Amino acid sequence: MKPLKDKIALVTGGTRNVGKGIALALGEAGATVYVTGRSISEKDVQGITKAGGKGIALVCNHEHDVEVKEVFELIEKNEGKLDILVNNAWGGYNRLRNRKAYPEFKWKAAFWEQPFGLWEEMINVGVRSNYIASVYATKLMLKQKYGLIANISFYASRKYYGNVIYGVAKAAVDKMTMDMSEELKKHHITCVSLYPGYIDDNKKTPNPKKESSQFVGRAIVSLATDKNIFNKTGKILVAAELAREYGFKDIDGSQPEPYDKL
Repeated sequence: MKPLKDKIALVTGGTRNVGKGIALALGEAGATVYVTGRSISEKDVQGITKAGGKGIALVCNHEHDVEVKEVFELIEKNEGKLDILVNNAWGGYNRLRNRKAYPEFKWKAAFWEQPFGLWEEMINVGVRSNYIASVYATKLMLKQKYGLIANISFYASRKYYGNVIYGVAKAAVDKMTMDMSEELKKHHITCVSLYPGYIDDNKKTPNPKKESSQFVGRAIVSLATDKNIFNKTGKILVAAELAREYGFKDIDGSQPEPYDKL
């Protein structure tokens, strides 16, 4: 029997990279997985259903609160509950992915040389959207008195990673996790930050310094099936460390190492 059968999950920004891998891993575990994306289609979630779950694509730009609200209203209407929210929506790499539109952008440029718009891209989508989604998810989870909110973050919260705004955004996500968990404790809703490592879905041979996006998803599955998960609420967790704790491996059978030290 699949461990997340009858569980309802939402992965925001799940059309590529980490979000896509998390959604697929949840599907492998049998969950019904709603996935948001600005230009998502049913083709993007076919793998979830093929893996053994049920994938549902929802077009949503997380910069628009009305669209986010409609996502949760639909989930409540269709399912009546939400068990897992994975906040993965992130706008911070927009300039890296659109080199033609931003030919002069340099990730490691000093903060006084960075365009002001980068702040809005990282904070509005990478932080604010997580907050808004968590508000709506909590209102559903309060009714059932349980739930898991996992905020995808990164080591840049604790160490310098070449871009000041990036570090500020990740630190904000971690602080939001810690403070939300305090207010959610009496309702038995778990809230954690999760750090992936170096993601490479095209690695051809096992590499302990790299991990697949599905590996991060398996960390979410392990948390969601842990009867004592509430002991981890408010904490910063690392996917590779959880793999050792719960005993899961990457899709190539390797055991990735933590990408960095906190």
